[in-house]
Amino acid sequence: MKILLCIDDTDNLESRGTGELATILAEKIEEQGWGLSQFVTRHQLLVHPDVPYTSHNSSMCFESDIKVAVLDQLIAYAAKFLERESASGSDPGLCVSVVDRLADSEAIIAFGREAKKSVLTKQQAYDLAARLGVHLSEHGGTGQGVIGALAGVGLRLSGNDGRLKGWLDIATDGGVARVDQILAQTILGGVRSMDGKLLGPEEIVAVDTKPKAVLLDGQAFLMVSPAADAGGVRWRTTPRQQLKGF
Repeated sequence: MKILLCIDDTDNLESRGTGELATILAEKIEEQGWGLSQFVTRHQLLVHPDVPYTSHNSSMCFESDIKVAVLDQLIAYAAKFLERESASGSDPGLCVSVVDRLADSEAIIAFGREAKKSVLTKQQAYDLAARLGVHLSEHGGTGQGVIGALAGVGLRLSGNDGRLKGWLDIATDGGVARVDQILAQTILGGVRSMDGKLLGPEEIVAVDTKPKAVLLDGQAFLMVSPAADAGGVRWRTTPRQQLKGF
């Protein structure tokens, strides 16, 4: 069965980031033989003086296809992992949702979107999780991370929010590559311009260092922007700073 697992507020300014812990958890699921995990996505939440956070107030989520019998064991493992690995002074939260058992997927998506623009409370998060049958738990400090953990599940479930953790490793020929070559090397669902155009397989892209992918329509996409047309290169990978809206 498909689950979404999200963690939030596990770090401090000197520690490993929440994204690294999420990646380790995703790998542990496979190492334990519990299932297969997908990529980790970073979901930006509201940055506001009334919201305590370490640096950027973002949660980290991934999808796994697991065996039904291991769900409780997996949740218990993730909880102990956070208690053991979260940094001093952090307020870690854990959310695990079985996608097909969600009582109201639109409600959790709406919560995630609201967390991007409003200050929400732990009680709101717990009330919604209880109504939807979603596991939500805190594992240190104030436990404020439960808000971001629940919100991250909603945003990942929407299929239209978040940047993939890490960089794409794309081999090029002199700094450029055809779209079909890029797709053959990656997990991408396509290459898309910032205004929504899906590039054809024959189009050529200038690939900058450390290109990032975003989550759109439930798939990972490499985003590109117009480039000066020189030698048939009309597109360039969009810089990270311009992807902050995702």
